[in-house]
Amino acid sequence: MNKGVKFRAYPNKEQQNLIKQSLGCCRLIYNKGLAIRSWECPECHTEHDRDTNASINILKKGLGIT
Repeated sequence: MNKGVKFRAYPNKEQQNLIKQSLGCCRLIYNKGLAIRSWECPECHTEHDRDTNASINILKKGLGIT
């Protein structure tokens, strides 16, 4: 039997700013990765996935995201 729990969080201003910053960083990383992959040859995705992942990891380290 599947059960679910719903809850609502009420973050304060400091927590709201931290959430917005974290989501902004995630959006930036996702969009950069998407741009890199769409720029590459569509047939070469498996070949270049390691390179793309390495680039994304460098971006994440630069932003302080682990």
